[in-house]
Amino acid sequence: MSLMDTVFGRLYAPRHRSSVINRLNSAMALHRSRARLARLEPHLLDDIGLDAERAAEEASRPIWDAPSCWTK
Repeated sequence: MSLMDTVFGRLYAPRHRSSVINRLNSAMALHRSRARLARLEPHLLDDIGLDAERAAEEASRPIWDAPSCWTK
């Protein structure tokens, strides 16, 4: 990093920090999705092909329990 970068405040985050932030954002998005799924009314669950029991089961899964295709 040059002196000019430091003077003008152009400090860049290390590359790994952005991936940690992206993972955190993805985990929180998954949590919000599952919370919304838990609140859906039965007729809306029918529209997506789920029953209340299966929706509750999915909504109660922990954040780290996500299919790999969702985390890419």
